[in-house]
Amino acid sequence: MQAKITGNEIKRLQGIARDIRVLIIKMLTEAGSGHPGGSLSIVEILTALYFYQMNHNPQDPNRDPFVLSKGHAVPALYAAFVKAGYLNEEEIYTLRKINSRIQGHPDHVRFPMLETSAGSLGLGLSIAQGMALAAHIDHKNYKVYCLIGDGESQEGQIWEAAMSAPKFKLENLVCILDYNKGQIDGPVEDIMDIEPIAQKWKSFNWNVLEIDGHNLHDIILALNQADHSHGKPTCIIAHTVKGKGVPFMEGVIDWHGKAPSQEEAQRALSEILSHE
Repeated sequence: MQAKITGNEIKRLQGIARDIRVLIIKMLTEAGSGHPGGSLSIVEILTALYFYQMNHNPQDPNRDPFVLSKGHAVPALYAAFVKAGYLNEEEIYTLRKINSRIQGHPDHVRFPMLETSAGSLGLGLSIAQGMALAAHIDHKNYKVYCLIGDGESQEGQIWEAAMSAPKFKLENLVCILDYNKGQIDGPVEDIMDIEPIAQKWKSFNWNVLEIDGHNLHDIILALNQADHSHGKPTCIIAHTVKGKGVPFMEGVIDWHGKAPSQEEAQRALSEILSHE
C-alpha cells in the first residue's frame, strides 16, 4: 500500500482495467453464457485491489485474502488472475466447460487460488469475517477484503455478519459493495430497495465510505482510509454501472446474465478499445 498515487500509476491501472474488460467479453462469448453486467461493474475495484493494494501471493500465509461473495462475477476475477500471472489466457476460454477448473462460479476445490467457493448469495461476508477473526486470534496483520452485491444485500445473512463483525472489532475486514443498482429480476429499488444503505451500515457500527466505484483514485483513497480504521470494520459503498465500459450494455438489466453474440462481442471490444 502506497501513501500517494501518481498520474502515471493511474494510467497503468486504467490499462489493466481495459485489458480485464477485453478478457471478460472474450471468455463469455466463447462460453456462450455467463454474467457480463456484474463482471464489468467490478473491474476497477479488482484492479485497485490486485494491482495496487493487496498482497495476494498465494504462497504467502500472510497474504490478504479476497472473497468474491457475488460469485457470478468471477469472470472479472479470472481476467485479473491472467493479468497477475496466475492463469494462462488460453485456460480462461474453458470457462463453464465440463471438467474445467474455470467454472461460472468460484470453485475453490478445483482451483485453490480462489480463497473460497461461491454461488449461493449472502455467504461471503460471513466467510471473510471468519478469516478476519482468525487473523486477530493468531496475531496476524493481514487484511481481508470481501466484495458483495447490492441484490445480494437483500439476504439476511449479510446483516448477521454486519452485526457481528463490529462486536469483534474487526478493523482488518473490508467489505466493498458493488452498488450497480441492478439484479437479475430488475432494478434493485423495485425488487427490494436496500436504501438508506449507508445509514444502515453506519447503524451497525461500521466505518462507512461512499465512492465512485469506477474512479481508481477514489477507490485507492478509500482503501487507504480503511487501513487507518481503528476498532471497526470498513464498508466501502462503491457506486458502479452494470456493464460499465460497453455503452450498449451499461445500465441494461438484460445483460445481467446473458453472454454477447459474436457480433455483439466485436462491437463491445471495439468500444472498450476505443477508450485507449
